[in-house]
Amino acid sequence: MVNKLSWVGSNKHFVDEINVSKVGEKVVLGRFGGNSTAGQYKNEDGCLIWCDDKQDWEFVILLDAHFTAESAELVISTIEKNEQRFLDIFTLPVKRLFTSLNALILDIFQSESFILECENVQGETACLFALRKEKYLWWFSIGDCLLLLHHPELEGLGEYQQNHRSFYEWVGRESTFNKDVPCYSTGVKELRTGDNHIFMTTDGLVECPNTSFSNPKDIYRIFHGVMTCEIGVRKLLEDIQSKDVRDSTTIVSWIIHNNLAATIPSDLK
Repeated sequence: MVNKLSWVGSNKHFVDEINVSKVGEKVVLGRFGGNSTAGQYKNEDGCLIWCDDKQDWEFVILLDAHFTAESAELVISTIEKNEQRFLDIFTLPVKRLFTSLNALILDIFQSESFILECENVQGETACLFALRKEKYLWWFSIGDCLLLLHHPELEGLGEYQQNHRSFYEWVGRESTFNKDVPCYSTGVKELRTGDNHIFMTTDGLVECPNTSFSNPKDIYRIFHGVMTCEIGVRKLLEDIQSKDVRDSTTIVSWIIHNNLAATIPSDLK
């Protein structure tokens, strides 16, 4: 059974309100619309979460729109219209899955019908797609949302952030997919053996004044010693709320335990 959630801030803005909920057995969603005392009155974030605990995969889209939330609404509704195409791809062996998923997103975003729909919305949105299946984490990144991965072996080498924040990339009225060549980045990461903490966030968290969350290590430090992802996500949102942040923040966080061996250098075997 596929657990599903989709939300856009234009439906419920969570201004002055922290909301933390769970989708399926693993995935935690945290939302805070910003502080009205700092001038916030709307939320243009959005997300879509599908997960199948039995088939052992999680699919997440995180969106951070500007001007209006219309572009985020369009992306989510378009993906939902193509749900069966995505679900069919998720059943493929991982050797074929990620290249097929890349091709599907490009096909959708470069279709004539989608480009025409983009011309009728106000504003644009950053989009970060992520899929975890088996011991692999794949992403497709347009814009400046962040994907982090925490594991002690990676932390020991200072590695946390998997994608890079890329500015002036969007989907919507001024879409970088309307050009001769679409602009995006993508990648696949092999999870390490043991617990891997996947963390996605819009930029409200890392741009909050009087915090150091622009350093991924300080994000994960919040989770040290807490019992659950829900508690850690709530602590992050409470911290930025107390710092009178204006921008909205949406977080998706979950932990995957990988029992399989991960690649190590040949001289360490």
